[in-house]
Amino acid sequence: MDRTTSARDVVKAVRDADFPAGKDELVDAAKRAGASQDVVAALRGMPRESYANREEVARSVRVDPDSDLGLSEAQRAEQAREGGRPGQSQHLREVPKPPVQDELEP
Repeated sequence: MDRTTSARDVVKAVRDADFPAGKDELVDAAKRAGASQDVVAALRGMPRESYANREEVARSVRVDPDSDLGLSEAQRAEQAREGGRPGQSQHLREVPKPPVQDELEP
């Protein structure tokens, strides 16, 4: 079965978790919130470590690279050049907006 979920779904599922939280606590919080099996499976696939907030969780789960992160081509290229934490997917590495993008946004 092809499992797909989005970073937004994962963040929503752990919104009531107390941070910092470990992987097992996040899985339990998602189950209590009624998260889908895909979201729970994505959380189970994360590295075992402590997560400080929902943003760290969203960056650590494996989701479709084009799911809902809204990154520009320049940001995706920067992600490919920069290293991330061990176990972190390339498409979830934190990158700043290019200066020109800041200027173009209203």
